Amino acid sequence: MIPAEIKAKLQSIVGAENYDDSKAGRLVYSFDATPQFQSLPDAVIAPRNTAEVSKVVKICNEQQIPLVPRGSGTNLCAGTCPTEGGIVLLFKHLNAILEIDEENLTATVQPGVVTLDLIHAVEEKGLFYPPDPSSMKISTIGGNINENSGGLRGLKYGVTRDYVMGLEVVLANGDIIQTGGKLAKDVAGYDLTRLFVGSEGTLGIVTKAILKLIPVPEDKMTMLALYQDLEAAAKSVSKIIANKIIPTTLEFLDQPTLKVVEDFAQIGLPTDVKAVLLIEQDGPTDVVQRDMIKMAAICEEEKAVSVKVAESEAEADGLRTARRSALSALARLKPTTILEDATVPRSEIAKMVLATNEIAEKYGLTICTFGHAGDGNLHPTCLTDVRNHEEVERVEKAFEEIFVKAIELGGTITGEHGVGVMKAPYLELKAGKEGIAAMKAIKHSLDPNNIMNPGKMFAKDSRKRVVVSR
Repeated sequence: MIPAEIKAKLQSIVGAENYDDSKAGRLVYSFDATPQFQSLPDAVIAPRNTAEVSKVVKICNEQQIPLVPRGSGTNLCAGTCPTEGGIVLLFKHLNAILEIDEENLTATVQPGVVTLDLIHAVEEKGLFYPPDPSSMKISTIGGNINENSGGLRGLKYGVTRDYVMGLEVVLANGDIIQTGGKLAKDVAGYDLTRLFVGSEGTLGIVTKAILKLIPVPEDKMTMLALYQDLEAAAKSVSKIIANKIIPTTLEFLDQPTLKVVEDFAQIGLPTDVKAVLLIEQDGPTDVVQRDMIKMAAICEEEKAVSVKVAESEAEADGLRTARRSALSALARLKPTTILEDATVPRSEIAKMVLATNEIAEKYGLTICTFGHAGDGNLHPTCLTDVRNHEEVERVEKAFEEIFVKAIELGGTITGEHGVGVMKAPYLELKAGKEGIAAMKAIKHSLDPNNIMNPGKMFAKDSRKRVVVSR
């Protein structure tokens, strides 16, 4: 627990009402959306402004008290689980959209702003913030920045990193720095903005962000292509891109996922096919119509058994909502749902899906696969029960083989969920010993006392001694 004299100092900074060390209060923030990880913090603090964050950080650095910045806790890598105790920082008071600048096409926001609230606010002004993680109804911008969140629109528009122009960050010693700004060009020194995006709160605490906006697209159309052959679906993805068409959304769902999602959403999704591609394009009306015709023809050439364009925005929104609900739908089936995100070049999607199915069969597991086919980001999802220790051991072995296969196919262990604690033992597979050493050097330079979200990103002991053939 936090010593009484330190507790008093912290309460004097944020107010007693914003300091909670009760058992109930600590329990709420002892876990995130990641199965099998839980650890009580010593206290939960909700600063009211950047100055208070800085003062809290200075005290924690002096006392070497761990700090875990937390948004809504929707992350899936145990990135906000306080595994080493300390203080969880909440941003419920720093939740304002400070400015929407229509001249510079930027939004300046605090970290506690909910993603969908920002999207709605800028759309009211005819502007568009593309990053759209499936958890956007509750996830916060600060959390999205820490994890470099992706989403369904990532193929065409990129991920959170591509829309962060500047940051206000509190460093581990309490210093406040500003990076970037409302600038189309800026090469003054190291690109610190990109360094902090995706650093999972291990290098500093984001207290403000300047985000890039773009004009809202003129038109949008959505299409569903059905396949009885996984490889044919994967070939369609590659061929669409090879024909120089970049759709807004190009999503993949396998048959087990389709069945569960349809049972959950009840919108008439077909469940008698092996795979579905959900394809969406936006932009000028003539371009959208042209691209949809071309993509439909490509899908039919690649043996799609059916290609259907949504007849209304309501129907299209139903399809998008069904895809976003995949995790929720799967989570209804078993007590524990483990969602991963191995990523491969899109030309290797079919091999990755087939390998995942073979690995699931090898270990006697149920693994459903869906994801962002357009950028090769697949989400193999295992339905299990954490109380069944023998089965969970098989799950861990299966996912290790899935990560190894992804690396062998030229991919990575995570495309958008982050490393956190869950993926830390596998990071060396991707980065190598030299890469890990370089990352640790950056971490030690900015956070020598290791108070910033300690225990994340780097495994205490790299237990995954796997040789990967490339």
